[in-house]
Amino acid sequence: MSGTTKHEAGGVAYEKRDKSYFESRELVRHANVWHLWALGVGAVISGHFSGWNFGFATGGWGGMLVAGMIIAVMYLGLVFCIAEMSPALPHTGAAYSFARTAMGPWGGFITGLCENVEYVVTPAVIAFFIGSYVGGIVGGDIPPYIWWIVTYIAFLCLNVFGVALSFRVTLIVTLASLAVLVVFWISAIPNMDFSRWALNIGADPATGAAVELPEGNGSYFPFGFSGVLATLPFAVWLFLAIEQLPLAAEESVDPKRDMPRGIIAGMLTLMVSAFMIVLLNPSVIGVGAFKLGSSGEPLLDGFRAIYGDAGAVLLGLIALVGLIASFHTIVFAMGRQVYSLARAGYFPNALSVTHPTYKTPHVAMLAGAILGLAIMMIMWFSLGGEAAGSLIGSVLLNMAVFGAMCSYIAQAVSFILLRKNQPHIARPYRSPLGIPGAVLTIIIGVVTLLYQVQDPNFSKGVIWVILWFAIGIVYFALIGRHKLILSPEEEFALEHKG
Repeated sequence: MSGTTKHEAGGVAYEKRDKSYFESRELVRHANVWHLWALGVGAVISGHFSGWNFGFATGGWGGMLVAGMIIAVMYLGLVFCIAEMSPALPHTGAAYSFARTAMGPWGGFITGLCENVEYVVTPAVIAFFIGSYVGGIVGGDIPPYIWWIVTYIAFLCLNVFGVALSFRVTLIVTLASLAVLVVFWISAIPNMDFSRWALNIGADPATGAAVELPEGNGSYFPFGFSGVLATLPFAVWLFLAIEQLPLAAEESVDPKRDMPRGIIAGMLTLMVSAFMIVLLNPSVIGVGAFKLGSSGEPLLDGFRAIYGDAGAVLLGLIALVGLIASFHTIVFAMGRQVYSLARAGYFPNALSVTHPTYKTPHVAMLAGAILGLAIMMIMWFSLGGEAAGSLIGSVLLNMAVFGAMCSYIAQAVSFILLRKNQPHIARPYRSPLGIPGAVLTIIIGVVTLLYQVQDPNFSKGVIWVILWFAIGIVYFALIGRHKLILSPEEEFALEHKG
């Protein structure tokens, strides 16, 4: 039976749905710890193939390294928070679920909306880089947006046709991506000249802009400490989306045991890979940090410098593997994130219906894909198409990082509030960093946001993010909050209300 109850504290109305509502929104448990590890690493790994390298133009090599270390500390704090919260609240809602229990319906919705920006825009960023790589491989006059559309269609199909297939593909492409990176590291070491190439960026005395030093041997920090801070948003790309693992909680065989193991192992894997790529990619003879500061295909540039153009097609296909891994896994996360908010009524319920045969949230994935692709197309034509170049990727990246930073801060705040106000919730795993680790995550996240605002490309993307937030908040205030459903996340939050 259906019914409506009122929850006065949050000013929201709940509809209690019958069994058929949840039967049409079922998920299937399949993932083990290795699937979860692959989901986390695979989501991030494209950030080691493209995107992170724009930080050389703002911080130089030393600035990029130190920014990466600072962001790694932030993510360690976040990952330990999530490792504690996810088995304690093992629901698909993840960030929204944590914040809903800690801060009520409005806190849950705002956090979910921040994460929604991240998971809808991030696949668009990766699709942009896939288009750049494919265009470099095949050449010709095919517009990049054709490759964007093809990418979305292909991986929507893989994600729709069953969770077992999706996790199998995730594990395969993640292992393949790491293999590609290991091959690059081994190939780069005998072909590197660190001082000549990694340190070939200087600062123009008149404008402060990055300039190439023909003989290299420049400063580690050509833009000073302010350059390190300005590089933080780009360093985020080395770890962005590791936090998506809890979105697979209801598809994990044993989330209370496997979720902490998967996310911590994934973070350690990514820290090693991030250091190796930051050290070796710009150090390859003929590449250099200056060139990588504006490159849409940095790993491919490194492979070409080592092996020449003769095998460019093969090298390009190899370099595509990491982008494919991340696109596939983040489309998975995007579908679950939209699904969880829709199942609870924060978004329209129709978005949470799962496929009758494959039990995957196909409607949510399709809706998120259409929105992400629409944003790309609008930016492509409004910014001048081919003339926009890497500007589109940089603007999209800033949008994704902005949404991610806001959700990270909210999740760390949720961790602190749950520790303080609800100490009796069963916690199969406890963060060794505790509240200090969460506070450090908040501080670094806030500083990253402050410096992101100073990026001129940010001003172009922030308008879209503000509009996104405004539409979402108005919808929830006028409609969504009156139509919430007693989903697993909501029932848990009400039962453990402080």
